[in-house]
Amino acid sequence: MPRAKGGVVLRRRHNKILKLTKGQRMSRHLLWRRANEAMLKSLFYATRDRRRRKRDLRGLWIARINAAARLNGITYSRLMHALKQADIILDRKILADLAVRDPQAFTRIVEVARSAQ
Repeated sequence: MPRAKGGVVLRRRHNKILKLTKGQRMSRHLLWRRANEAMLKSLFYATRDRRRRKRDLRGLWIARINAAARLNGITYSRLMHALKQADIILDRKILADLAVRDPQAFTRIVEVARSAQ
């Protein structure tokens, strides 16, 4: 009995990998072995960077809150402490959005936090 070499199943698996690496340059989208390496690496980067994006966004929110807080005469850390004492439960994402889109509301929140100290 002759040896089975994969046939249609192997071709489908290769085409699936080549389809995933469609936008790659040079041999990374043409040759199956290079495409497989590129696909594994890109999936690793995607997984890693989904976690890193959360870190980066938190840093951005903190920078925006700090800038807006300093315009109101208070530092970021003192503002966050004052918010906790005033029982104002707003996360950093919402505070940063308020600081950028509605500075008057952010100023009112800072005043309420200050008065609770």
